[in-house]
Amino acid sequence: MATYKVPCMHCSTLVERDAHFCPQCGSRSPFGYQCPACLKPIERGNAVCASCGRQLTTLCPYCGGSTFVGAQNCDACGKTLLIRCESKRCGELQFFENPKCTVCGKRIKKAKKQIENIRKGGK
Repeated sequence: MATYKVPCMHCSTLVERDAHFCPQCGSRSPFGYQCPACLKPIERGNAVCASCGRQLTTLCPYCGGSTFVGAQNCDACGKTLLIRCESKRCGELQFFENPKCTVCGKRIKKAKKQIENIRKGGK
């Protein structure tokens, strides 16, 4: 059965409308933004998440500029705001301020170390 494809909001690649990831840019939310804490849909311009109450702006750990938490990159400097879950079985990308992985629930202890590596140019 043929379905219409919808453009990914991050890279404009046409994606099946029931997709959970963009095959081009890897976005976990190709059709909208998600709260990094509860994964509920959020919109740019809102002050807090309607579901969990999390603030939707934060300071970038690299440039210190104010940035929207639903985006994968800083609004000011463009650097990634995502870090990897430390679980070898999971390894999913997480928002840098998350205390626990939203996929497996493991506590993220080395977020600051991952950010320092990105600042120095490593991965």
